[in-house]
Amino acid sequence: MDVIATFRQLHESGCFVMPNPWDVGSARVLAQLGFRAVATTSSGFAWSAGRSDNHVGLDQALDHLRTMAQSVEVPVNADFEGGFAVDPAGVAANVARAALTGVAGISIEDSTGDKASPLFDRELAIERIRTARRAIDASGTGVLLTARSEGFIVGRPDLDETIRRLTAYGEAGADCLYAPGIRSRDDIAEIVQAAAPKPVNVLVASDFATVSDLAAIGVRRISVGGALARTAWTAFLRAATEIAEHGTFTAFADIVPFADLDGRFAGA
Repeated sequence: MDVIATFRQLHESGCFVMPNPWDVGSARVLAQLGFRAVATTSSGFAWSAGRSDNHVGLDQALDHLRTMAQSVEVPVNADFEGGFAVDPAGVAANVARAALTGVAGISIEDSTGDKASPLFDRELAIERIRTARRAIDASGTGVLLTARSEGFIVGRPDLDETIRRLTAYGEAGADCLYAPGIRSRDDIAEIVQAAAPKPVNVLVASDFATVSDLAAIGVRRISVGGALARTAWTAFLRAATEIAEHGTFTAFADIVPFADLDGRFAGA
């Protein structure tokens, strides 16, 4: 409960960065670096399990949330994808289980996974958030609920519709609002203004803004999605490909010394 209270306080003022580890080791290092909260990443975790994004089952996802929440003392927000169900009752049942894993927050998306119709009908999407809210309230945990509208990353980049959805999700009980994929500062500022007083999360997965830039326009929370995992995989693939294709090892020239990395986990 202490981490949930802390997580809620972080959303009340200022701007904080909530990076996304994909396993226990990366979570602990981020906590060591001073980040005040972290969030799971569905893609990063899926890749670490040898699967593509959105292809991890509910029970495996819940086990991962439980492990991550127990691995660090800072709040952990759960990337709970679409709630692992389509119908609101199913979302509610799954959110109720997720709320008991020890996470401080849960995010629910409105994307369907269907390229022909990538977003849930608005009314259905709203009801999914409403029932998720009820499930959290019934759990008595106080877990923070984030509602995500995915239009800008699933081929429906309509700012007006995104704002309509986010404001409706806020009215349905979401504590924080999030539209990944938006990079225009003007668009972000418009969302922040429309969502107020609800806090807004912005995804930064490329070099389009700084923390101070986003704080200045009222963004309360910044996450990086799978970008840190992709950064790690980029280095891994470059080094492994060099060995496989050229038989050379130049990619190892500037890696972190063994003692420095191993020391971060001493006594764990």
